[in-house]
Amino acid sequence: MKKLNQFFTVKYITSIALLGLLLSALFIIFNLFNLYKTNKFNDEVSAGENPSFFEQSFEARYSTAYWLAKKEMFKESTILFNALMKDADDDQKSALQYNIGNIFFTRGLIINGTSMSVRDEAEYLFQQANKAYRQSLKFGPYYWDAKHNLDRLLTMLPPDPTPGVGDSDAPGLIMGNIPIGLP
Repeated sequence: MKKLNQFFTVKYITSIALLGLLLSALFIIFNLFNLYKTNKFNDEVSAGENPSFFEQSFEARYSTAYWLAKKEMFKESTILFNALMKDADDDQKSALQYNIGNIFFTRGLIINGTSMSVRDEAEYLFQQANKAYRQSLKFGPYYWDAKHNLDRLLTMLPPDPTPGVGDSDAPGLIMGNIPIGLP
């Protein structure tokens, strides 16, 4: 009983309480710093800047690729999105493929209709968007934006894409079905 009483002295209880207070304060400071870094990261990403924290995180690289696409730097953006595929889970892969599809779709919409050779290029880009949207749905079958954009895309593609055969002046590409999302 005497040994048990030595643990319940005022000095011992005060020491334990101060240690608990110190550990709690350190925990709060650590979490506040993490909150600061997260808010700064979100602010920088929202402004289209390179993040100063978490520079090599999946989210930072994804946001860089996203903003490159927004600035119509499609080739660089596509390369970055494809590079992220190896580090992504299925939901992230679905989002990556969706954004790659949007890049191809947007590029096809930009160049469609200026000349016959460009129409062939637009059809190629639309076919690449088609593949990307289908991959997106393979990884995330309930990704409604990808389903919507694939539906819009399929209405624009010719039923039988055979270059040089048939009515070459009307390859079946129709403007007016604008995709949802990036870019």
